[in-house]
Amino acid sequence: MLVSGEHAVVLGASISGLLAARALADHFRSVTVVERDALSEEPADRRGVPQGRQPHALLARGAQTLDEMFPGILDELVADGAPVWDDGDLSRLHICLGGHLMVRSGKAAVDDVKAAAMYQPSRPLLECHVRRRVQGLDNVTVLGGHDVADLVATADRKRINGVRIVDRDGGTDRHLAANLVVDAMGRGAHTPALLDSLGYGRPVEDHIVVHTTYVSQSLRIPPGILNEMLVLIGPAAGRPTGMFLVHNEDDKWIFTVFGMAGQEPPRDVAGMTEFARGYAPAHLLAAVRAGEPLGPVVRHRLPSSQWRRYDKMRSFPDGLVVCGDAMCSFNPIYGQGMSVASMEALALQDAVRRGTDDLPRRYFRSAAKAIGVAWRLAASSDLAFPEVQGRRTTSMRFANRLSDWVLGAAETDAVVNTQFFKVTGLVDPPARLLDPRFLSRVARVNRTRGRQDRRPVTPPSLTPTAP
Repeated sequence: MLVSGEHAVVLGASISGLLAARALADHFRSVTVVERDALSEEPADRRGVPQGRQPHALLARGAQTLDEMFPGILDELVADGAPVWDDGDLSRLHICLGGHLMVRSGKAAVDDVKAAAMYQPSRPLLECHVRRRVQGLDNVTVLGGHDVADLVATADRKRINGVRIVDRDGGTDRHLAANLVVDAMGRGAHTPALLDSLGYGRPVEDHIVVHTTYVSQSLRIPPGILNEMLVLIGPAAGRPTGMFLVHNEDDKWIFTVFGMAGQEPPRDVAGMTEFARGYAPAHLLAAVRAGEPLGPVVRHRLPSSQWRRYDKMRSFPDGLVVCGDAMCSFNPIYGQGMSVASMEALALQDAVRRGTDDLPRRYFRSAAKAIGVAWRLAASSDLAFPEVQGRRTTSMRFANRLSDWVLGAAETDAVVNTQFFKVTGLVDPPARLLDPRFLSRVARVNRTRGRQDRRPVTPPSLTPTAP
């Protein structure tokens, strides 16, 4: 082990915090994860993860990275009941984006279907497996039931060198000295206020005001009613609403309806199905009605996508970095959060491997590259709706026109469909959608569609211009 320091402290046992702990375990003699919630040995909902009872997606890039960091964990999830899409059968997926229903027959056009497998554990099951793996590392300690009282800086305010924590049960106060502190405490993290108090100012923030509200009901749907294992109907022009129906372990499903731009879904199953009736196939809603409700309907709100631009700060104290929602949180309808967290963990691992000199600056710049790809994909989609507040660039308008053109072809062509999802799954860069051979295929498919539908199908200009 190449030791970069004696002790690292990670604040928060979220997915992002646990992945950060794993990244640091190879480079510090000891790592301590501090979490305010008491932690169960079995999968369980947590107060500190209010979104945990909502549907979660482990995109292809996230699954690949997770298996790199914890070899064999994906097989363990499947053994514990998590459904997996690993046969390429497109009929098992009902995905409608921007009003385009993706091709639902045949096989996904990938060389290695197993490598493109999609896993669907619930958030509690996934988090539990990751936490068990982290706790199994000899030099990592996970402290549940502890509040973070303060971060401690040196007298010259140039370095964070520890954290003061309080046991929630006994009230015992103690100081943990640290060579590195990682803030993984979520969207409400206090690092911006800390930086301001130390004289560094606050990071600028990018916002896209989406006002998204999720309403979800956990169900047990009898086996055999549905062939699909994942249903995603995204918002479309004139309809900033949509739904999910996601199969998890133990024949449990999560039925979710959501609204953007202030659209408020009802909070009862009858109202939820009526809310989705205008755009959801009847057999899907019939399956929901046949399901046994498990627990109450739960709601989660996200006012805006938010990116705290630590990478743009002129100065930053040593000994401190930020990850997960504490740095960037996305509109949840795109399922990017956990996959981006895994990419941030890899960026942290690489930055620490190169030493601790100027670590925050190097890490934030590297993480910003990964975040930037996901942010632009989500921002372009969100800002396609006039009700959403945010800065619309010429490149975003072009990206939306290109995306709509590609999605039109993906309705009938498995090759186009697969390449689109490799980009949105963060496996391939968005530039792949501009490859001349790919564009030629999209044009050919759309010409055929146009002749069949007797309507013109025109490509966007490949030179982005202002409308």
